[in-house]
Amino acid sequence: MKRLTGILLIAISAASFGTLAIFGRFAYASGMDTFTVLFLRFSTAAVLMATLLAARRESLPRGRVLGQLIGMGALGYVGQSFSYLTAIKYASAGLVALLLYLYPMFVFILSVLVFREKVTWIKIFALILALVGTALTVDPKGGELTGVLLAISAALIYSVYIIVGTNVMKHVSAVQSSTVIFASAGVVFGLITAFNGAQFPTVNSGWFAMFGIVLIATVIPVVTFLAGLDMVGPTNASMLSTLEPVVTVLLAAWLFQERLTTVALLGGGLILVAVILLTRNELREIKPAEI
Repeated sequence: MKRLTGILLIAISAASFGTLAIFGRFAYASGMDTFTVLFLRFSTAAVLMATLLAARRESLPRGRVLGQLIGMGALGYVGQSFSYLTAIKYASAGLVALLLYLYPMFVFILSVLVFREKVTWIKIFALILALVGTALTVDPKGGELTGVLLAISAALIYSVYIIVGTNVMKHVSAVQSSTVIFASAGVVFGLITAFNGAQFPTVNSGWFAMFGIVLIATVIPVVTFLAGLDMVGPTNASMLSTLEPVVTVLLAAWLFQERLTTVALLGGGLILVAVILLTRNELREIKPAEI
């Protein structure tokens, strides 16, 4: 079933993305800086995807589609990453994460305006549950206006990235698109790293963390997200992705003994309820020809 497969792919993507903060903490502890992590993350992922592309005997996209993919990597991923990481300097990590997860709402609005997506009460209710659940899960505190604006900018950029990706994925495979996106982001972060100076891991655990960032927190989630995006649509994909902070919070509690509050557990429960409602609604809409 196409839609069920899409739901599973987005869930895998969200769970994999949820490991990024965990691996990132180990990478930073080994002496790395943000731009070096991002450069190694995307450049290594690009090499892996290019190898897979060659093995599948697929060619690189051309023309307008190639330009859109380069923009998704060089502008979309770079802009979102820069805004998000800079926002953390001016606001709490919890507040920044909460504001970033406004993107399902932005995607929903853009989908209605651009793709004339059907508005249903189930989607609206699931969106509200997911937003409230995220607010409870990330435990927001305070921050400066600069941090708030940067975090909202990150959400807006990622929303546009998803909308553009929805159209692009009709013309290319997930492997083709991921290769170009990773390479484009890798080039930009490579130039920034060359300007600022690279800070590589000083201990072996840092390299193991980078391996996790590249494979588990980059290649797997981006490929599965792009593949699932075409199957379930931008709004559903963005709402299903709210599973990510739940995974991050649970892993942090397990690995770093971070305290799981009742409020955080309640927030995670609301997100899961939203995902279940959305999934049940999607499966009800499956036609026999789609099975």
